[in-house]
Amino acid sequence: MNKQELVDAVAAKTGDSKVATGETIDAVIAAITGELTKGKTVQLIGFGSFSVGARAARVGRNPATGAEIQIPAAKTVKFTAGKAFKDAVNGG
Repeated sequence: MNKQELVDAVAAKTGDSKVATGETIDAVIAAITGELTKGKTVQLIGFGSFSVGARAARVGRNPATGAEIQIPAAKTVKFTAGKAFKDAVNGG
């Protein structure tokens, strides 16, 4: 499912217009992104939690040449599925 398909599905369930639904989804994504850029966690009970993690700097290898390269440290986004979400996916 891509973003437009998500907008279509949510608009069909809520009865709102696709334009309004698209703006709402954009606002939700912006709010989640904003909190994560501040280093905070976003918890959606029954769905899951988004948080920021850290990946340490490390040495990697160029697969084409075999030369060693330095991979810098980076922040990552982690998602942990909530119990209800896991149960729904697993048919529980």
